[in-house]
Amino acid sequence: MHSKSRFGTKAFSGLAVMAGAAMLAVTPSTGQTVADTSVPQTGLNIPEKLTIFGENDPNVRRATAVVNGDIITGTDVGHRLALIVAANGGEVSDEEKQRLRLQVLRNLIDETLQIQEAEANEIVIDQAEIDSTFQQVAQQNFRQDLEAFDQYLRERGSSSDTLKRQIKGELAWSRLLRRNIQPFINVGDEEVNAIIERLNASKGTTEYRIGEIYMSASQENSPQVVENMRKILQQISAGGSFVAYARQFSEASTAATGGDLGWVRPAQLPQPLADAAVQMQVGQVVGPVEVPGGFSILYLIDQRQILTADPRNALLSLKQLAISFPEGTTEQQAAARAAEFAEATQQIKGCGAANETAARINADVVDNDRVRLRDLPGPLQNTVAQLQIGQASPPFGSVADGVRVLILCGRDDPQSAAAPSFDQIMSQLENQRVNKRAQIYLRDLRRDAIIEYN
Repeated sequence: MHSKSRFGTKAFSGLAVMAGAAMLAVTPSTGQTVADTSVPQTGLNIPEKLTIFGENDPNVRRATAVVNGDIITGTDVGHRLALIVAANGGEVSDEEKQRLRLQVLRNLIDETLQIQEAEANEIVIDQAEIDSTFQQVAQQNFRQDLEAFDQYLRERGSSSDTLKRQIKGELAWSRLLRRNIQPFINVGDEEVNAIIERLNASKGTTEYRIGEIYMSASQENSPQVVENMRKILQQISAGGSFVAYARQFSEASTAATGGDLGWVRPAQLPQPLADAAVQMQVGQVVGPVEVPGGFSILYLIDQRQILTADPRNALLSLKQLAISFPEGTTEQQAAARAAEFAEATQQIKGCGAANETAARINADVVDNDRVRLRDLPGPLQNTVAQLQIGQASPPFGSVADGVRVLILCGRDDPQSAAAPSFDQIMSQLENQRVNKRAQIYLRDLRRDAIIEYN
């Protein structure tokens, strides 16, 4: 479970504007340091530090690190850092940025080693494949076309190039593992059948969908790792994106999926994580939890009963009635209007009468016949789950957003949940073993690397 293969594409939720960094330059005539200047973000690939030899040449850059001859510049680190600042809406202290900068540099070193190893094995990632994945990120995660997405990144101190490099690293490492490791992984039929038997025996017990941020630690650096993870936990608790932090900082193979471990039973987890998971509430984040080899932050995404139909998977047919308030409406005026709305909607006798009532009270109507109960906001799930066909929910909303009710027109309850297939379990076991080998692979690349820091 704990490796850094990072399959897939790292996408980010919300990016934040990054302040221009100060630059130091050395004059060719005197060798004196020129005063710091604030450099605005122009979208150009301007590094944070320049060393000029002889004639002024703005293309000569001083590297932050050189990994087996490949340069990682301050610009590379700064652009990647801007994606992390994204997770907090730009609300990151200077001290926290410095800590994040060091972690980003470590991530870029790993990424460089992965790309180098793939190239040494003659694995080529076509630019067209990178561009296609980049386009998917823009459309699926940001709902923007390429031009708008590129502008969006530049305005926040990052660039499309830094995200494309990240995509290239993930694709290259994934393909390398499939070629050099996966063919030598064996999972026996008896292992899969044993898991299926245990699943059937566990029917009705609870399983959990867990998010994890894992960081390895040794006896020497454990205090520093714990402190770093506590700061990450503070940022997440203050509203930061768990997914974004997991993608950038987790050393587990699930980093590319935002730390999502999928559905697991406590018995599948290391004991410290199992003990924590069974005590958590959905939506809760805890940590750092000490596990073999390091520490983890856990996020309980969801929970359900094994091989048992989840009532929250019911498909609902809903009719929504909504009213809005004109600008300048006072709380008192809104409360009076909402009370009239509530009284009228609670008198509705089934969905057939809803449109007539809506016209009478000047409310907007929206129909949706395929709403999954679990997709409703948490507070509404329990309320709507208790409705009978034709009943309306209590009003909900605000002065700014208006007031709404939901009327239940129909409900299709889910069938009993099916066990994962033989092939699905086989694939999961293979991936776990590939990931364990990948951790060793990357560790060896680090040990053999020649890395110079400036």
